[in-house]
Amino acid sequence: MSDHVVLHVKGRVLVGPEDVRDELWAVDGRITFERPTGLPAGDTLTVTGWALPGLVDAHCHVGLDRHGPVDEATSEKQALTDRDAGTLLIRDAGSPSDTRWIDDRDDLPKIIRAGRHIARTRRYIRDYAHEIEPADLVEYVGREARRGDGWVKLVGDWIDREAGDLAACWPRAEVEAAIAEAHRLGARVTAHCFAEDSLRDLVEAGIDCIEHATGLTEETIPLFAERGVAIVPTLVNIATFPHLADGGEKKFPRWSAHMRRLHARRYDTVRSAYDAGIPVFVGTDAGGSLAHGLVAAEVEELVKAGIPPIEALSATAWGARSWLGRPSLEEGAPADLVVFDDDPRADVRVLAAPRRVIVNGRVIG
Repeated sequence: MSDHVVLHVKGRVLVGPEDVRDELWAVDGRITFERPTGLPAGDTLTVTGWALPGLVDAHCHVGLDRHGPVDEATSEKQALTDRDAGTLLIRDAGSPSDTRWIDDRDDLPKIIRAGRHIARTRRYIRDYAHEIEPADLVEYVGREARRGDGWVKLVGDWIDREAGDLAACWPRAEVEAAIAEAHRLGARVTAHCFAEDSLRDLVEAGIDCIEHATGLTEETIPLFAERGVAIVPTLVNIATFPHLADGGEKKFPRWSAHMRRLHARRYDTVRSAYDAGIPVFVGTDAGGSLAHGLVAAEVEELVKAGIPPIEALSATAWGARSWLGRPSLEEGAPADLVVFDDDPRADVRVLAAPRRVIVNGRVIG
């Protein structure tokens, strides 16, 4: 890791999709477009290539694996894997682990936390969430709004064992009151949703984002667009649906068939959402059962779904950072950027091979 005081990045600096500069500097970890003066000889490190703001994974779980919370060493490994793939800003969409210690590390991604998942009793993965009943939803949303970094994560639907299929978790009145409480506390609310039936109530109750959103239909897409509700499709996770369906076939055949249908139309769903003007952002659902470091694969999936490459790139770069309220390549911003050999606007597959990763003005590796 380089400890040079000044870093000079030159070549093509993608400040925005069409705003391309020739160079920038990082001085004491902050970006400047003004050439520093009076530097001692040899005190500047130069990096060349195509530079992007540090990539964003807007649905990631640091501190979580398939069994629940993990220790700090495992959390560190997860964060390092994401960092080395170019992900330098994470919206941690629910974790039972306390990862605040990461904030004290200047070599790890910056994290925006949503606290711990809030789920209905016995209606989510064991050891992941607060499992509560609707009467306690407002209290727990308030608790996680105070614990997180401006987000709260609900589990909006999950398999109902009696019905043998996906079903909404929360009554309308309770979810309205809970979202209002989060907003009163200055937090936004997102929800895990696979199915169709949970979406209208959540959106009409004022939710800000939906994770996965595989259940979007012709009836609900206009509602999302009208309300400006974003989606994070996590297509690299949706790719696992056939395997999940095979595993549940004997016990829950209705659920298995439903999961296969959601998977089969996944690209059409995302493209229809984009075409309607719904904001779409990159998230991998890393953690749990999915590997970290998959941000490039998710961008490529969005392109396969029919989102124009420049928009898919923005969904993990400029657009995603703006949505999360974090700076990109701006004067005075933290110097978090990724440098590539070629123009990622021309081919998003370039994202899979970062040439240099720079965190707080320091070259990693």
